[in-house]
Amino acid sequence: MSTDTPTIDTPSGPAAWHRFLCWVHNRLIITGDLHEDLYRAIAQLEEWVRAGVTHIVDVRWEHSDAELVADLFPGVVYVWAGVDDHLGEQPDEWFDRVLDQLGDAIHDPDAVILVHCHMGVNRGPSMALRILLEQGWDAVAALDEMRAARPIANVAYAESAVRHFHRRQPGTAAERLEDLRRVRRWQADWPLDVRTIVSEIGRATR
Repeated sequence: MSTDTPTIDTPSGPAAWHRFLCWVHNRLIITGDLHEDLYRAIAQLEEWVRAGVTHIVDVRWEHSDAELVADLFPGVVYVWAGVDDHLGEQPDEWFDRVLDQLGDAIHDPDAVILVHCHMGVNRGPSMALRILLEQGWDAVAALDEMRAARPIANVAYAESAVRHFHRRQPGTAAERLEDLRRVRRWQADWPLDVRTIVSEIGRATR
């Protein structure tokens, strides 16, 4: 499954990708968080709205921009579902919260969903994967599309997303195990140097 994405120039280096708008398809964006400086954060929000964003999914445990978004752009739906980036299994409740609050927007052709965590490496891309699965994408095709759109997307919680999808959808245990096997193989075949990515973004944002 595929949809057209905007054609844009792409940055070079992990730090440049941090807050870059990465279009997975024309209704789903992955990026990093808003800048700590208020005026830069406002400029980012204005960029998001100009891009057509109707729903923001923020999966950071450490912060929420709900008040800022509500004050400046009350028409934008803000979904906060914070979790820690602990590199273990993520709970079903995390995915439930986002899917339930997004509701019909997941399949609405007029909705543009932006998903972000802090750096846009693990939590945000993992939730974006779960949304793509809900939209009918094959798991590995979705991972390929996300990595092409955002080269720093590590998607550490991909297996959690796949397990949650199969728990909520009709299917067999064999299908679930096959999807998990394919996702593990993808992760083994296409590893990222996450330590370097995080370090470079961290240095750039100090």
